[in-house]
Amino acid sequence: MIDITIVGLGLIGGSIALDLNSQMGVDVYGFDLSPQHATTALKRNLIKGIRSFEEYCAQSDIIILSMPVDQIEHILPKILDNILNKTTVIDVGSTKESICLSIQGHKNRDRYVAAHPLAGTEFSGPSAAISDLFRKKKNIICEKEKSAKDALQTALHLFESLGMSTYFLKPSEHDRHLAYVSHLSHISSFTLSLTVLDIEKDENQIFNLASTGFESTVRLAKSSPTTWAPIFKKNKGHLAKALESYISRLESFKKAIESEDYSESINMMKEANRIKHILTK
Repeated sequence: MIDITIVGLGLIGGSIALDLNSQMGVDVYGFDLSPQHATTALKRNLIKGIRSFEEYCAQSDIIILSMPVDQIEHILPKILDNILNKTTVIDVGSTKESICLSIQGHKNRDRYVAAHPLAGTEFSGPSAAISDLFRKKKNIICEKEKSAKDALQTALHLFESLGMSTYFLKPSEHDRHLAYVSHLSHISSFTLSLTVLDIEKDENQIFNLASTGFESTVRLAKSSPTTWAPIFKKNKGHLAKALESYISRLESFKKAIESEDYSESINMMKEANRIKHILTK
């Protein structure tokens, strides 16, 4: 039996547990700082049992870290200090550069695989865990050359068993690309929600008049601040540049609308339409 401990039993960790539990030859345990999350994960049969830090370091073949990125950065060196020499440690955080730097030069660096499965929903906690969340989705692994061959193969096999395909990036490339295609999307959604709440004080009207367009655009504003505040903090450099470009585009739209330059508005929308061809490749 392969012994796996998932540290952090929220949406991602819980969904990984749910899918792994359906596989033969796997025992999945968990750890969470929230007693409520741990209890919910047990009640939903996401995990076989709860372990302490000492227990999961000493007993696990695979440790998966699925918590806010600042917590991963804090706990990862301590885990690498205490694991067995056969254990593979995988994190699934949404930023990679600062996490990789936190264990640069560690004696057990080769037992660690820096990963990021590109999947999720706007909901959080183990009650939000769903099966097949990762199927047909992409996974990123960074610094593969710094992971031991068997640790890398273990991680690749695990993500393949979840239905994912993996490709490789440098940590800085990962964080730069994700700033634009993921992190900026969340800020945009949070900002749209705040703007509507500022202007439209009648909550019933928001509910009654919100169309599918508004609902889909503001969906990410339901996401957990506990998860996303650390991501914004750790990726502030790349995200600030993304926001500069985004704000410039907003100013261009504002200028075109105020000056009634509708041909410019049409040109910008046509240019934006190119994204549909990219996303349907």
